Amino acid sequence: MEKITIAVGSKRGPKVNAVQEALTQFSGSLAPGGVFEVVGIEVDSGVSHTPCSGEELMRGARQRAEALQVLARERGANWNYFVGLEGGLDVVDPEAPADQKIADSSYRQRVFLESWAYVSDGVHGFYGRSGGIELPAPLAHEVLANGVELGVAIDRFAGAVGIRDAQGAWGVLSGNLISRQEAFRVAVIAAFAPFYNAKMYCATAAANNSA
Repeated sequence: MEKITIAVGSKRGPKVNAVQEALTQFSGSLAPGGVFEVVGIEVDSGVSHTPCSGEELMRGARQRAEALQVLARERGANWNYFVGLEGGLDVVDPEAPADQKIADSSYRQRVFLESWAYVSDGVHGFYGRSGGIELPAPLAHEVLANGVELGVAIDRFAGAVGIRDAQGAWGVLSGNLISRQEAFRVAVIAAFAPFYNAKMYCATAAANNSA
C-alpha cells in the first residue's frame, strides 16, 4: 500500500486532529487504498500572533506550508502534502448608504474569527476557509486596540486557562456548538478539494481554456 505523509505546520492538538478528522472524510477519494500518516511540525507563520485581516490569515497559512517544504528538502523527508493552518480575525467595515445615519449600529466595524488552511503538494497550492463568527465588541477591542493575543484575551473573558488548546475561541463564542478543531476541519476539507476532487477542477479549467 502507498504511504502518504501529510505534514502539518503545528503540533497543537486542535490543528493536527482537525487534519486527521478531515482525512477520514476524503482519504478514499484522495488516494484509494493509501495509508495516511499525519505529522505535526512546529514552524513559524511569519505573521503576527493574532492576524487581523483575511489577507494576513491567508499569508500565515501559506507561509507555514512553505516552511514545511523547506524543512522537507533539508531533512530529505518524503512528505506528500504540506498543510498550513492559521486562525485569527478579519475586520470588516460595512459601508452605510449615503442616507443612513452614522449612528446606526448596523454599520459599525465588525470583527470575525476565522480559520484558514493552505494545502500544497509541493507544486500546486490551494486555500480553504471556515465560516466566521463575530466577536463581542469588548473582546475585539482588547485584541485590536490593546494588542492582547486572542488566546490570552479569550481566557480572561471566559475565566478559564488553556482555551486555545481545548475548544478555542470558537467554542467559547458558539457555546461549544463549534470547536476550534471543527472550524479547522472545515477549512482543511475545503483546501484539499482540488486534490481529492481533481476531476471537477480539471474539467472546469479545461472548459475555461476552450471558451
